Order: sequence, then C-alpha cells, then structure tokens
Amino acid sequence: MTIAPNILALVLAGGEGTRLHPLTQHRSKPSVPFGGRFRIVDFVLSNLVNSKIFAIYLLVQYKSQSLIEHIRRSWVLAPIFPEQFIAVVPPQMREGPEWFQGTSDAVYQNLGLIEKRSPDLVVVFGADHLYRMDVRQMVAFHLQHAADVTIAALPVPIGMASAFGIIDAGGDGCVRGFREKPPDPTPMAGDPTRAFASMGNYIFTTEVLSTALREGHHLGEKDFGKDLLPRLIQTRRVFAYDFSGNRVPGTRDYEERGYWRDIGTIDAYFAAHQDLLGAEPKFDMFNPKWRIGSSNYQGPSPKFVHAEVDNSIISSGGLIRGARVRNSIVRREVLMEEDVELDECIVMDYAVLRKGVRLRRAIVDRYNTINAGERIGYDMDADRRRFTVTDSGIVVVPRGVGTDTRAEEMAFRYL
Repeated sequence: MTIAPNILALVLAGGEGTRLHPLTQHRSKPSVPFGGRFRIVDFVLSNLVNSKIFAIYLLVQYKSQSLIEHIRRSWVLAPIFPEQFIAVVPPQMREGPEWFQGTSDAVYQNLGLIEKRSPDLVVVFGADHLYRMDVRQMVAFHLQHAADVTIAALPVPIGMASAFGIIDAGGDGCVRGFREKPPDPTPMAGDPTRAFASMGNYIFTTEVLSTALREGHHLGEKDFGKDLLPRLIQTRRVFAYDFSGNRVPGTRDYEERGYWRDIGTIDAYFAAHQDLLGAEPKFDMFNPKWRIGSSNYQGPSPKFVHAEVDNSIISSGGLIRGARVRNSIVRREVLMEEDVELDECIVMDYAVLRKGVRLRRAIVDRYNTINAGERIGYDMDADRRRFTVTDSGIVVVPRGVGTDTRAEEMAFRYL
C-alpha cells in the first residue's frame, strides 16, 4: 500500500426515489433539483472532487436521462488526464437480462471496471444525501486501523435510530454487529442516548471487496447493508468512522456540526431547503474552500422591479416584478408578475407565476404556469384534489410540459 493510495469511487445513483414522488415522476432521485442551482447528486460528487478523488463511476438505473444530461453538461474533468473522469455507467446486464438488484449487486455487475483500474481502495458512496465531507479523513482512518472495510457513521438520537442501519461498534470503532432498522437499536459505546447510524458510504480494500462480491453473488446476496456487511463483520476488520469528527475547511461556526440529511421524502426535502436560509443557516451553501459544483448556466443575474424579497434565494435569469417573496427558494428563469406572494416555497426552473398568485408551503416543479389569482397552500382539501399534499401540509405541483428554452409568452428570454 502506497502512502497516497490509488482510489476509485463508485457512486450509487440509480435510486428510484418513490418517496419523493411526484418530483421523481420524470427523473431519478439523484437528479432532483436542490437549492438555487444544484441537483442532489452534486453534493457527493463535490465531496469526492474536493477530496482529490478524480476517478469516479456513476452507476445509474431508473429514469436516468436527466441525470446523464446533467453530468454531461456540468461534470467534465480535465480530458487530457485519462485518470481523471466522471463516467456514467448504466446497467450492462453482462450477467443476464437483469437490472441492478441492490447496492452490492450494482457494484458486483461492475467488477470489471474495478479490476481494469486496479485501485488500492474502492470508495462506494450513495448519491442522495445532503452533506459536506472530506473523504480523505475517512481514508486516513481506514489506513490507520488497517481496516478491510470502513463504514461512515453518524451518531443519532436513540429514539430516531430505528429508521437507520445501526452499527454496534467498540470504543475504537471496531464493528461487532450491523442491523438494518432494528426496533431495539444498540446504543453507542459510552453514550446510551445515541446510536451509530450508517450513512451508506463505504471504503473497501479492493481485494476484500472483489472476493466478498463474488462470494455474495454465489450466495444470492444483493445489498451491502442487509447481506454483505453483516457477513464481512464476522471474518474481516470492519470499522465505523465517526462522521461527526470530520472537519471541512471553510465551515462556519454557526453551521450545524456534522450536518447530514437524507432528503428521501418530500417533508425532508422541504425542511433541508429551509436549512439553507437565514443569516446563519444550518448548512451554508457559500464555502469558497469547499465548492459545490453544478451547472455552468450562462444566464444573467436576476432582475427585481418593485419587488419585496425577505430571507430568500433567487437564482439567475429570473424576473421578479411587483411580487413579495418570503422564506423561499426560487430557481433560474422564473417569472413572477405583479401582486404574487410566496411564503415558504420552492419554485423550480422556468416557472411562470401570473398576477395575484398566492403560494404557501408549496413546491412548484419545472415548466409550470400558475394562472392569475390561483391560491395553493391555503385550502388543503382543494389542493388534495389536484396535487400531492404531505401529512405536514406541503403541496407539490408536478412538473409541467416544456423545455429549457420555453419563453414565448414571457417578458424575457435568456439562452
């Protein structure tokens, strides 16, 4: 093993995201827009690239075209260095006419890619969480403990732990057991109020991974958490890395330490957007020392005409004319006419809000035109007849029909 190991990353980006429906009606979960200009997948890719891991395979599956186009447009690394790439890999079906059957099966079906590059370590990360992480610190932990497998883990309150895969680890991090969503989670060593929850991010020594995947395929295993990891714990050196100790440069004192969110439901997705707002947000998107990469959109700055905006994010290319916007995120090329009011909303790209529209605690997907005078978020019974409404009262208007250059009826057009 070299001092600077050769690392290959596999990002599991095939998630169907059924709990995020209707935002995933036309796109996979990692491709769902987030914040003012990002997609969910941008966060894991940014963490890897900022950590100087430049060899990345993105394994895709469900409704992948939107994600493929985003990677093509936004994530081109230096083409003159062949060892630096972000490559999209759909199911190759080399083992038969089957798509990926689970997380470990997805990696097993791509063992050829791993063996072709012969890395020292393989990093297997998910693509659907919101966080910043210096992966090099986790790699250093893996090497220091001579681990065969390292699992990124986050301490969570014991009362919430049954929603996660829970790790039973000693004080040194050595893993003794792993259970998916147990009704009686094992508390952390020395802290009965919290449990170690798996983040779904792993580092494997390559030889161990290859052997385990082949054995697992013979045994009919499909998933890391349910199958492969519990078996490896019995025979290999498996350690838990405490993510709460990870330090990313540029993080501000007011940010939530160890911020990590699984934004797999509409309510969690909405709440994570609210975490971006305020003078001292829980998760500050502006960090020049740990940039989040995404689309290189070339539109102009947003324009405001007699508008009132409070505690909101307004993205490029928008025209806010005589509207009032509060505690909201508005993505690019959104047109708001006079007397529009937004309160705690997410409005995605290329939407048009006509005169007098009122939106409260609503998510409006791309390409929608909300007609003059419409009210959404004020009458839950009426909203449920037309839209998806969560138990907490978040209304989701599904994606409309259009393209990224629809603007014929608008007062502006930015290409």
